[in-house]
Amino acid sequence: MKKRSTILALATVTVMAATTALLPSALATGSHEKPGRGDSHGGKLDLTFLGRYESGKYDEGGAEITAYDSKTRRVFTINAQAGTVDILDIRNPAEPRKTGELATPGANSVAVHGGLVAVAQQAEAKTDRGTVAFFRASDGRKLREVRVGALPDMVTFTPKGDRVVVANEGEPDSYCPPGGEEPAGIDPVGSVSVVELDRGRDGDLRGATVRTAGFEKWDRKKAELIRDGVLIYGPNASVSQDIEPEYVAVAEDGRTAWVTLQENNALALVDLRRAEVEKIVPLGKKDHSKPGNGLDASDKDGGANIRTWPVKGLYKPDGINAFTARGGQYTVSANEGDARDWDCFAEEVRVKDVELNPEAFPDAAALQKDDALGRLNITTTSPRDSQGRVTELNSLGGRSISVRDERGRLVWDSGDDLEQLTAKAFGENFNTDHAENAPDSRSDNKGPEPEGITTGSVRGTTYAFVGLERIGGIAAYDLSDPRRPKAAGYVNSRDFAGDPEAGTAGDLGPEGVLFVAAKDSPTGDALLVVGNEVSGTTSIYRVGR
Repeated sequence: MKKRSTILALATVTVMAATTALLPSALATGSHEKPGRGDSHGGKLDLTFLGRYESGKYDEGGAEITAYDSKTRRVFTINAQAGTVDILDIRNPAEPRKTGELATPGANSVAVHGGLVAVAQQAEAKTDRGTVAFFRASDGRKLREVRVGALPDMVTFTPKGDRVVVANEGEPDSYCPPGGEEPAGIDPVGSVSVVELDRGRDGDLRGATVRTAGFEKWDRKKAELIRDGVLIYGPNASVSQDIEPEYVAVAEDGRTAWVTLQENNALALVDLRRAEVEKIVPLGKKDHSKPGNGLDASDKDGGANIRTWPVKGLYKPDGINAFTARGGQYTVSANEGDARDWDCFAEEVRVKDVELNPEAFPDAAALQKDDALGRLNITTTSPRDSQGRVTELNSLGGRSISVRDERGRLVWDSGDDLEQLTAKAFGENFNTDHAENAPDSRSDNKGPEPEGITTGSVRGTTYAFVGLERIGGIAAYDLSDPRRPKAAGYVNSRDFAGDPEAGTAGDLGPEGVLFVAAKDSPTGDALLVVGNEVSGTTSIYRVGR
């Protein structure tokens, strides 16, 4: 495996830091400036690229989720392709270097607390129960392994480090029925594992006990959940089978977890003391017909064309993080909008390929043109009339980040800010894909696709940092007022002049976004550590004001 470090000296460029409401309408057509590796856009924070580690694996998951141990100054990065966690020394963040690895077949997620590393690992058959393995950060020694649910996709520690919380996604291997041409699919239940840790004074792990917060008690409430807006639609699936926990945020007091149920467009509230799901909250729909909630809906309209449309977006968040502000608890989520696409069932369809209800869409012919809504991907779960005609267009993802209160109620959404921001910064490469330079190619399908998100405090101010999976880069928002966050910066260390497959295009496909506080940093400056799935790189940025 070829590994190398690249150091780039970069200038920080400041252009704009405005909320959606303050963005000029001229941004709808986009503007272009020559992209540079690590250019920063925004007047509130300086986000400066420092360096990267390259796994040498393109589009194979060579770098995904990251975690950091402040005592050893080590970053632990999931290398899904190799089935390892790569250990990177970042004492000099401009020159991260690999010093070892943990053998972790099936690794999906990693977290660190007080010198203890936890790694979530799916089983060889992903529908079987997976495990969480624990290692000592200082020497990589494996301490213990416990069994959790099917397809553990995310692992995190509670703030005190006395528990580990695991989102067991439990996705199917297919939806094929028994007796068909294809092998019958297996659809395990989704769950949340709560692992109680017995840790010694030195932080080492002496024991671990697993309890499971399952969704079986909701099986009898399927009709009620659907009525309230929770999406339960996998063929022949019960509620507990259909629910797919994606990501976990833990409250500051360690008592509550908020778990994104991405495919279900919902949020689960989990009592960690009892290991019990308290509530399932439907997340609702985003009205793209309202000013400030526009989107570019077509990859055939000649470039950035952000405007309002008669579309309701399903938030379907991936990453989520908890924070406190003004005496309250909140979460901030990245509304990616992932869809189900398995043998015997695919969720996405283009608007031009469905029949629209003429009363709901009297201008259907015009809307279904390729340069209007015709190319936009929607979900087959969109509401229909008795004749099967679509009465409401439901797109996938909010193309935004959202702030919700402790009960899951929406208090703010970034609207079309992320598309406006990237159109302004990189107009000629607006809504390009992460695996190729193909401008506008993602406009019909989730746009910039926010995925990973984290929060962190810089000189007393809490910020959100969200990775844009497709065009790339990290956008920052000031969360001081959770009901009125403000855009605070954007950095993108992608080189649009490079060749992605040849490894000359910089960082592609940010997956995991990790904040390192200044007090824990090797340099005394706050840092962002980002695992980039497509380029197989782990990149490091300095965060300053």
